[in-house]
Amino acid sequence: MLVYLIRRLVNVAVLLLVVSAITFGIFFMVPKLTGSDPALYYVGKIADKAAVEGIRHKMGLDKPIIEQYGLFLKGIFAGRDYSQGADITHCAAPCLGYSFKTEQEVWPLLLNRLPVTASLAAGASVLWLVLGTATGVVSALRRRTVLDRVTMVTALAGVSLPIYFTGLLVLSVFVHTLGWFPNDYVAITDDPVAWAQNLILPWITLAFLYAATYARLTRATLLEVLGEDYIRTARAKGLKERTVIGKHALRSTMTPILTIFGLDIGALIGGAVLTESTFNLRGLGYEAVQAIAQSDLPVIMGVTLFAAFFIVMANLLVDLLYAVVDPRVRIG
Repeated sequence: MLVYLIRRLVNVAVLLLVVSAITFGIFFMVPKLTGSDPALYYVGKIADKAAVEGIRHKMGLDKPIIEQYGLFLKGIFAGRDYSQGADITHCAAPCLGYSFKTEQEVWPLLLNRLPVTASLAAGASVLWLVLGTATGVVSALRRRTVLDRVTMVTALAGVSLPIYFTGLLVLSVFVHTLGWFPNDYVAITDDPVAWAQNLILPWITLAFLYAATYARLTRATLLEVLGEDYIRTARAKGLKERTVIGKHALRSTMTPILTIFGLDIGALIGGAVLTESTFNLRGLGYEAVQAIAQSDLPVIMGVTLFAAFFIVMANLLVDLLYAVVDPRVRIG
């Protein structure tokens, strides 16, 4: 297990290095393709040539691309000094540069947005995992009944309806018309009750989309597992149906559920773009949308690397949990 973990951590490091190289390459190529200069984003288009060259030197944009990438990697682990003559500005590790628009450090900016996204992902994931799997199990056990058809039609609607439609619908009904819920994010450390009240609609909206997928997958997988020989053997031994379903069938069903759950959580923590934009939650997804609209490349790079890190780590965690969920899985 230890050898496997070390090998996977090495693979994670290599993958993140590749992602950083691709992201940095895009950062370098976009200005070339558009005929613009990143230094102009800092000083403005009406600045004189000397000011532009000064910023280029300060940010290291006048160096070869390989050297720039090396400084970028060094900044992530050890920080970086942006110097121009006697004026030295130090960017603490990890350093992802400075925003073109606000001139803030990207790393603290992302950390400031992370609690919003993490709160959204945590609450919604609990809802969709519990409701989705429970609905799928009930539907599989009541196959071809009215309940099965109703739940699957509802699941199909959940998959088909986009978040920006369901989100705007619940906002219109429950916030603007009925006034039952506020729509202003409050940190959990400030007021836990207000935190939950402000996030319950985004949680439900996001969970409705994902729970539909989990319900359909749970139903299909459980129906397949219930036809296996070891399930028939368990029933032939006289085990109670609750034991057959709960101890034997569901354990095998959880393997694909765990796979997509890890991927979904990693992607959401990287930024739930549509949900945050719809409900005006200023998380990583909202910040990514604003950065793209303003061509703020350092922030785009930071969000991309942040999202890649969480997705890769979620994959690693899922692989390690396979053996716990399903004893048939052996880590080599």
